[in-house]
Amino acid sequence: MSDTEEVYVAEEVEVEASAPAPSGGLTVEEALKGVLRKALIHDGLARGLREASKALSRREAHLAVLVDSVDEESYVKLIEALCAEPGEKKIPLIKVSDPKKLGEWAGLCVLDREGNARKVVGASVVVVKDWGEQSVERDFLLQSFEN
Repeated sequence: MSDTEEVYVAEEVEVEASAPAPSGGLTVEEALKGVLRKALIHDGLARGLREASKALSRREAHLAVLVDSVDEESYVKLIEALCAEPGEKKIPLIKVSDPKKLGEWAGLCVLDREGNARKVVGASVVVVKDWGEQSVERDFLLQSFEN
């Protein structure tokens, strides 16, 4: 890192599966799952480093979700820096623990006849470009970002 480079800190929201919400029993994880499903239906997701970095650099993103277990430090730094780009509104960054769960929520799987996910591909980063329609989950996440 040279002397002229600046370090930016992204707004992070840690997701815990057991953390219940103060209102209504909705958890952050459940709200995130609902938001990602609605965005997937409305073609509003960017999945993977290439698509996510493009959406973040163009400031098309409303929300970024990153997996904690990413080994590549430069990968994490890139996403965090793009979320916290100076001079503009910061993009909220949520970190989750399981890449397979994130991949399933982002539609990187095959569904069988019963609707169960099969052949799930893990995702390391997912960006929401279009929320889709208004929902309780979206409102809950936006409220949790403000707090």
